[in-house]
Amino acid sequence: MNDQAKLITGLQQAWRDENASARNYRALAEREPNANRQAILLRLAEAEDKHAANWLARLKELGADPGTYRESTGERTRRWLLVQSGTDTAVVKLEAMENAADALYDDLLKVATGHDHDQIAEAQREEEAHAQVLNDMTGAFSPTQRKLDRLLGREKWHVTAGGWIGQAIYGANDGLGAAFGVVSGVAGATAADAKFVLLAGVTTAIASALSMGSGAYLATKSEREVYAAEIDRERREIAEHPQEELEEMELFYQLKGFSAEESKKLTAKLAEQPDHFLKTLTHEELGLSERSFPNPWRAALSATASTAVGAFIPVLPFFVMHGPPALIASFIISTAAHFAVGAAKVIVTGRSWFKSGLEMTCVGLGEAVITYGIGLLIARAR
Repeated sequence: MNDQAKLITGLQQAWRDENASARNYRALAEREPNANRQAILLRLAEAEDKHAANWLARLKELGADPGTYRESTGERTRRWLLVQSGTDTAVVKLEAMENAADALYDDLLKVATGHDHDQIAEAQREEEAHAQVLNDMTGAFSPTQRKLDRLLGREKWHVTAGGWIGQAIYGANDGLGAAFGVVSGVAGATAADAKFVLLAGVTTAIASALSMGSGAYLATKSEREVYAAEIDRERREIAEHPQEELEEMELFYQLKGFSAEESKKLTAKLAEQPDHFLKTLTHEELGLSERSFPNPWRAALSATASTAVGAFIPVLPFFVMHGPPALIASFIISTAAHFAVGAAKVIVTGRSWFKSGLEMTCVGLGEAVITYGIGLLIARAR
């Protein structure tokens, strides 16, 4: 492939990536309650639109018009999951995407010349700036955040609430892993006799789903009790270290864009209402409020459904097949499902989807081999 062909291929990928990024930023902005962060996300979307328009114009000049940008179902699904994971988690993933765009532009700079080289270099600088903006949104390297982290470091008892998407992924992972192991073990012990595999697999699926669902319900319900306990602890912190708690509140306001003087005045005003100050500080410091906890029934339904879906996957072939063919089919679809669930974990971890999927696949295969071997040993011992 010559340099011009590499340039066209790279620009086509950049054009798609920039369009996708713009839509991601706008979708997050629609759900972002903080006006400042919403404005930042919209500005980033506009910048990505500009990049996409530049690459489209250049591709047309090169006779490689990519046409109208159309999202695939997979891209729409990934964006929905990204938004559902919450702004903070999504920002970590978007920062990784900006770094990936930076790497793509590195490759393009190797084959670009003249005006193309200058335009790509400018876009790369902007992508690096976007990554820094996203980094700053999380406060990871902010001096104010570091000072605040030092103050919070002595308060080791804090906890935070989780999201239902993570619960669903964990449920699918748990159900799939448990059922795949049971199916493999029973198949090894019974020469893949469908009636025995179905009995064991379906029973495992139902038991796993009910266990995960009830666990999610009780855990979510308990979080409200934890919230009440956190309020009590924070109340004691205010009584024992009033000046430090006031300073924490001032720093939170500074992170929102207020000056030091404005933050001090706002904190002083808020401190005039002790109960409101307590709830506000707890919310800012821990991200906890009564509204931040998922509905227990929603969490239970999510965990039950996802676990059941995951657990039934290895069993499905045995409803229509029997013997080794059913076992082979179960192995194939279960392996694919392990990879898909592992890749989905990127929503909450921000890791490489391929590495995460491969890791999950290896774990699932290892489990299946071990349980199948145990089943064979039991069969021979009888």
